[in-house]
Amino acid sequence: MTAVIALAAGCSSGSSNSRAAGSGTSGSEASGGKEETAQQRLAAANPNLDPGSPLGGIAAPDFRLTNQFGQQISLSAFRGKIVILAFTDSECTTVCPLTTQAMLVAKQLLGPAGSQVQLLGVDANPTANSVSDVLSYSRSHGLVNQWDFLTGPLPELKAVWKSYDIYVQIEKGQVDHTPALFIIDRSGRERKVYLTTMAYASIGQAAQIMAQEAASLLPGHPALTTMRSLAYISGLTPRAQVRLSTLPSGSVTLGPGRPHLVMFFATWLDETSDLRARLLDLRQYAQAAERAGLPALVAVDEEAAEPSQATVRAYIAGLGGPLGYPVALDPTGRLADGYGVQDQPWFVLTSASGKIIWKHDGWLPDSQLIAAVPKGGRLAGTDGIDLGRNPRRPSA
Repeated sequence: MTAVIALAAGCSSGSSNSRAAGSGTSGSEASGGKEETAQQRLAAANPNLDPGSPLGGIAAPDFRLTNQFGQQISLSAFRGKIVILAFTDSECTTVCPLTTQAMLVAKQLLGPAGSQVQLLGVDANPTANSVSDVLSYSRSHGLVNQWDFLTGPLPELKAVWKSYDIYVQIEKGQVDHTPALFIIDRSGRERKVYLTTMAYASIGQAAQIMAQEAASLLPGHPALTTMRSLAYISGLTPRAQVRLSTLPSGSVTLGPGRPHLVMFFATWLDETSDLRARLLDLRQYAQAAERAGLPALVAVDEEAAEPSQATVRAYIAGLGGPLGYPVALDPTGRLADGYGVQDQPWFVLTSASGKIIWKHDGWLPDSQLIAAVPKGGRLAGTDGIDLGRNPRRPSA
């Protein structure tokens, strides 16, 4: 199995246990020793993709918790269905949104056979574990009626985490947990475990791998509605000139030629911060940049991790007026990967030569952002500058 990419803050892999880390069996061994297919070879060589590790069909530990509607739900209630089970931090802004988006796409790839698949989440946040917390996450990610997101008293959650070898800990105010996802067959046995990597462009590939595993466990082995290559997808770095569509219309170009301040975000940040106010407040930087000749601000929505393509369009339209800076779309996730985005929001200052010279994880008060970026702006035409990373984001 591919190694887990270390995450910048929160929701990272901190576990070396045997089950969540996988057995390390290759895809060809998992399929009974058959010759590895070209797709399996591509997946195994893709550093941003976990092809999954077999678990030998051991019985999945049963549990009974409460879903986002306040209903008691047990794992055993879904016998007869394939269960895709993820351990998800209800306030995560790093890897969990990638996991849950991949789960949703995996079910969609199965077409009508997706009705035989149950998406299930277990809260992996020790402090945000109320029914309202899991409902809020489900709403923000368009999952309210797409899955059951389960929670309960902390002792009950800890018992489930332990039974699945899930590491959960709070480190410096951030939740750190094993980003594990299990495929459980119709008889309630664990078939595969996957560890999500922090790579936006690989969401669809991860979904396809999960969907193929689910299809192999369903009667008739239904074909997926679409297929894509599992080869590594390179990121688009600041050294590449990229033209992005903007909302409500138009386009913007990023890359060499002029410095930029790029702010990556997603609409589901509304769950953990006042996103509308934050976006409106950034007009102050845009105005200051225009007056002082500072690097222009471009906001980039991670459309690859949005509940739907229409979500961000509706959100921006609902702000009630122009922002004073462009809002661009990253539909494939390649820009986020190339710019090294590890969280949302994520600020990146790039030089005119296409070099990252400053980055910041999380929201900054307007005064701090305006004060910080001019320093980088004076260096924006140079090479070899690394202003370092600011401390982890303050609580919103």
